[in-house]
Amino acid sequence: MRLNAVLPLRVALAIHRPVGKALYRLFPKMRRVVHRNLEICFPDLDPAAVEKLAKRQFEALAMSIPECAAAWFGRDVPGRFKIIGVEHLNAAVARGKGALLYTGHFTPLDICGAAFRGLAPLYAAMISHRSSPVLDELQRRGRARNSHALIASDSVRSLLKFLKRNGVVWYAPDLVYREGALIPFFGEPAMTNVATSKIATVSGATVLPYQYRRIADARYEIHIYPPLDGFPSDDPVDDTRRLVAFLERFIRDAPEQYQWIQKRFRWRPPELPDLYATPPRS
Repeated sequence: MRLNAVLPLRVALAIHRPVGKALYRLFPKMRRVVHRNLEICFPDLDPAAVEKLAKRQFEALAMSIPECAAAWFGRDVPGRFKIIGVEHLNAAVARGKGALLYTGHFTPLDICGAAFRGLAPLYAAMISHRSSPVLDELQRRGRARNSHALIASDSVRSLLKFLKRNGVVWYAPDLVYREGALIPFFGEPAMTNVATSKIATVSGATVLPYQYRRIADARYEIHIYPPLDGFPSDDPVDDTRRLVAFLERFIRDAPEQYQWIQKRFRWRPPELPDLYATPPRS
């Protein structure tokens, strides 16, 4: 990571493209999950197109390594980010109730998240515990460097306290979820976290859809959208459907950069088919 951080980011990204191609071959189980997710979410793609997109996904995953290194160990580079809609963030902060940046897990997560320390007077990154203590500490130190506070992803109380201080929180509830509600994701029912609406109701925080993506080597676009009209409502499920529609739009703009490695359609009710089951051999 430190070696990547001292390299020009454009060079480090170029080095990791072939690394991604190697990962595609070396991890067949992960490759199968990515292929299956793409088949489900983009049924119009033929097998060759699915394979091409899956390979680009692994390249993007590998490129996230030097992107994390640049965010956690490198120096800021002026002009790296094209930021659209910062006025919506400023307006949310002016309300004094805090803001949730609603988004998803895309590969340039950390490098784009690092931009918000300079955009918000009080900004928190979310952290999840890793199975490796080394990776856990690496993530904690790296994200602490680029935020004013860290909030554990399973601590709603800490999140609400931070919003009460008029903080801005990077918030991505799109990972596979055991509970919640069945909400279509690219037309297929998926167990979905509906907490965003509930947190906004309790805290009064403004929810801002937030898109981020790599638009060229070492260049990134951050787009902060205005708050949704009538959000939150008294129907958290309907609110979440509206947010998921934004997430799908973000994914369509850069499908190779979304993290397709998770089993997004896992933990559905038993009456629905297991979309990851290995088909029987003929």
